[in-house]
Amino acid sequence: MILTSKNNPLIKETVSLKDKKGRKTLGMFLIEGVKMTTEALKSDLEIDRIFIAESLSGQAFDLCEEKTVLVSDEVMRFLCDEKTPQGVVCRVKTPQNALCKPTGACLLLDGVADPKNMGAIIRTANAAGYREIYLTDDCTDPYSPKSVRASMSGVFFTKLYTGTRGELLSLLADTPVLAADMQGENIFGFDAPESFALVIGNEGKGVSDEVRSAANGFVKIPMQATQESLNAAVSAGILMYLLKKRAFLG
Repeated sequence: MILTSKNNPLIKETVSLKDKKGRKTLGMFLIEGVKMTTEALKSDLEIDRIFIAESLSGQAFDLCEEKTVLVSDEVMRFLCDEKTPQGVVCRVKTPQNALCKPTGACLLLDGVADPKNMGAIIRTANAAGYREIYLTDDCTDPYSPKSVRASMSGVFFTKLYTGTRGELLSLLADTPVLAADMQGENIFGFDAPESFALVIGNEGKGVSDEVRSAANGFVKIPMQATQESLNAAVSAGILMYLLKKRAFLG
């Protein structure tokens, strides 16, 4: 059977996942595209439904048949956040990770507000081996469509923890906290410990006073006087790799 109505209860419920309120209520988020769906199926995430457009009905996924829903192309466009849908949308259960201490180098995102930056940071964190990411409760939702898309499957393979600054700093009490700051030590001459928490602050305000007061050190990326700052995701990527340079050099 092909679902052709936008008013179908399952379709309306799924569309609500585009909004934060819907994601919170249902405890799920959306994934779009063949590649992202394929990567999600390789992860530990629990897939709730896979919607496949009628025009892409020949696409096969290693998933039990009762979770696959065939929809018209019009309904697929309704489900998708992207302007040019690829014909596949997944409903995925949002991981519920209880707060716990890090097991290695990790990130602390302190009020990161832009969903594309959030996704890009998660993508690089996964690539660079930062498996645990702590988010202050005023960060943008890492499971929004824009963030998930920008993470390019990184959100499937990292553990995200959300809490108040006080809660997160308490967990990191035994971990050296290194905050990105233009008044910090030049990252190219900085020798990082094996385990640490790298803090990336808000795009406009930087690192909050509460986190700044708890930091054990500050690091900066040197740049020309004609450039005041770098994009948060770009800065995070440079710092993540340079702080773990010994691991990559063997």
